[in-house]
Amino acid sequence: MMTPFTASPGDEGEALPSVKPRSARTWLAFVRNRTGLIGIVIFVGFVVLGLLAPVIAPGNPATITMHIMSPPTAHYWLGTTAEGQSVWSQVIWGTRPTLVIGFIAGALTTALSIIIGVGGAYNGGALDDVATMFSNIFIVIPGIPLMIVLATYLHHAGTVAMILVISATGWPFGARVLRSQTLALRKRDFVQAARLTGESTWGIVQRELFPNMISLIVANFLSTIMYAIGAEVSLQFLGLGNINTVSWGSMLYWAGNYQALAFGAWWWIIPPGICIALVGGALALVNRSIDEIANPQLTSAPKRGRLHRGGTGS
Repeated sequence: MMTPFTASPGDEGEALPSVKPRSARTWLAFVRNRTGLIGIVIFVGFVVLGLLAPVIAPGNPATITMHIMSPPTAHYWLGTTAEGQSVWSQVIWGTRPTLVIGFIAGALTTALSIIIGVGGAYNGGALDDVATMFSNIFIVIPGIPLMIVLATYLHHAGTVAMILVISATGWPFGARVLRSQTLALRKRDFVQAARLTGESTWGIVQRELFPNMISLIVANFLSTIMYAIGAEVSLQFLGLGNINTVSWGSMLYWAGNYQALAFGAWWWIIPPGICIALVGGALALVNRSIDEIANPQLTSAPKRGRLHRGGTGS
């Protein structure tokens, strides 16, 4: 029995070239993309840092020592806080809650965007009208003030409340984007054919829509992680989170509360700030690489421009 990718006995040894699955081609393109690799390496580095926190910085990061506001030394690599706590230990341990909140809130926000955006657009009718109305309402309301108000009422509810607040305020933009893509795909021939064959709604969404929207969904997920991390840091910095939890946001809160800059304690502020910037930059690089893979014109256009200029000048 012959398959499309094997040669028949009478083909004189000539075989058709093998075709890699789409997932393999996409992964290969991602690996070859330097922008994405740099972002992945940086982000995975912080994930490993958080997982190995007990090994890298053993002990309790809230432990108070006799060295108050001490600059970086051989014993305290990043100095100490106004209460004598090790900044190095707090930076390492602070990776955990910041990334956990970013991941969970990003996943919940993306799930809400998919349910509201894709579900409403595919079913249409009154369901789509209601979903669009809610999206428009949340987009019109400024996100930061709404998030602050919700966090104020749920101030003592802890990490779970912060995740819910971030998720409740971050889904509308992703839902609008996914809704537009779903409206364009639902009219395509392969979706109509699947519907005529009696395929269920969930089957069409799972087998026909999602494979053609995966890059958009992943990009939206990465964007919501960045949004969630920024929101968590902002709420902690304003004192609206659990300030007794060691995180990058709570470090900035206590540094501001003790006027670290006024006393020249730059080592208390700069390390968590750099970590936040690196994580956000890494996710932005990965997001950019996904755009380049999904839309090759982003990388091919500059090359064509250089060739064109070279041809006219010769």
